[in-house]
Amino acid sequence: MITEDVIGLARRVAPPQLRSLDAIHLATAILLDVDEVVAYDDRLIDACRHNGLVTVAPGRRPRSGGRRSGSTVTDVTSVFDRLGVSGAAYAVPVTGGSGQGVHADDLMTPASVMKVQVALAVENAIAAGAIDGQTRRTLRSQSRTPGPVGLSLMQDEVSMSVRDLVVAMLTVSDNVATDELIAAVGLDQINDTTRQLGMTRTKVTNDLQDMLDDIARDAGFDDYRRLISHDPAVAGPPSERDLRHRIAASAALDPNRGSRTTARETVTLLQTIWTDRAGTPEACAAVRRTMGHQLTRHRIASGFDVPVTVAAKSGGLMGIVRNEAGVVTFPDGSAYAVAVFTRSGPDARNAAEIDASIGAIARLLIDQLRTQPTDD
Repeated sequence: MITEDVIGLARRVAPPQLRSLDAIHLATAILLDVDEVVAYDDRLIDACRHNGLVTVAPGRRPRSGGRRSGSTVTDVTSVFDRLGVSGAAYAVPVTGGSGQGVHADDLMTPASVMKVQVALAVENAIAAGAIDGQTRRTLRSQSRTPGPVGLSLMQDEVSMSVRDLVVAMLTVSDNVATDELIAAVGLDQINDTTRQLGMTRTKVTNDLQDMLDDIARDAGFDDYRRLISHDPAVAGPPSERDLRHRIAASAALDPNRGSRTTARETVTLLQTIWTDRAGTPEACAAVRRTMGHQLTRHRIASGFDVPVTVAAKSGGLMGIVRNEAGVVTFPDGSAYAVAVFTRSGPDARNAAEIDASIGAIARLLIDQLRTQPTDD
């Protein structure tokens, strides 16, 4: 019998993309606290795993599903717990099939991982003729978005083509290039691109300059430049510790208020780019090629040895958010899209360990995918 409790839970159960009958099936299993769920549908199997249920498929070799099975999911959760971070991770073959992950449908702050969305929207606009990729944009020194690398550090006026700005954004995560590209294509187009690909929970809410200024205002300053110039030893309160806690509580670091995504949707975006479903083949190839040149190699790439290749985009924000998403390709041609998102406390001091663990988590998930039985 389908009770009101079942219907109520089915409406709320994650992930929200479940079909109605699958949601009822899953809700019933959760309420009955069953030992195993019989399932053949990949989406339902992933949903069971997300909710800690073991799945079986008679006629196939048994498949373990989630936290109760004590395998990869438990290992990844243990890594997050040991680091003292909250996190989400998900991996799936680029060409499709069952995935592996933890908290894959939880909203997370993307930080600079969102630059993949910007690049895709720009490359699609170039391919459609809406933007000329060779058009040069003048970047004046007085109004550049702050950042730790690239154009933010340069003192003189710079002129770059639109397509070269994409390279700067994806390879060294240049903030000036990112905001110039957002201005060129528009936030609406960036969000429409991912929405049309089925990523309804992914959104970029503002450009980087506005985001940084919002963080500063939430921390009690007029703008970001005043925030970063504050010296408690000279100006008095707030102290450095108080600042870290104010920043951690800001809207930009809350995925319910600021820019947001999920590990599953980020992986879906990568799948569509790697299979030319996110736009024209030329646009998708341009994003893939440039992501392959990212300078950062101490996160996902640290989990794999040559000749495995990694094309990725990292993201970090205020020392609290540390993420990366990318595609790992093996010599046999098999490729896996993976995303790992982490959020540490404002007083954490283990950034290097978190970075290395992103690679370890990616390796755990992909190793499991490479060893699990395939459907005959």
